[in-house]
Amino acid sequence: MEALQTVVLIAHLVGMAAIVGGGLEQWRVGERGITKVMLWGARAQIVTGVFLAGLVFGDQDESPNHWKVAVKFLVALGVAALCETGARREKAARMWAGALVLTLVNVTVAVAWH
Repeated sequence: MEALQTVVLIAHLVGMAAIVGGGLEQWRVGERGITKVMLWGARAQIVTGVFLAGLVFGDQDESPNHWKVAVKFLVALGVAALCETGARREKAARMWAGALVLTLVNVTVAVAWH
């Protein structure tokens, strides 16, 4: 079970890296927007995050922080909504910035909230 949790965690981190990396790549270009890499990273974050939460909640040894999981899920839904909407629009500079900032907020919540 621990190996499965590790594999899903790695996939979750790759999804985060896709959003942040895709967002930072857009920093250089004149017209910023949501890339397909960011979009698929946001989708991966939702799927792997739900799966990770299920694995943690299913573990009898740990008592997960329900509030932390709920906050992370809501922020991830916000990122996914911005990416899904921004991928369909031509001018999505604000959505690009919002997705990048919310992803960094989610990373901060994951690391700093104990």
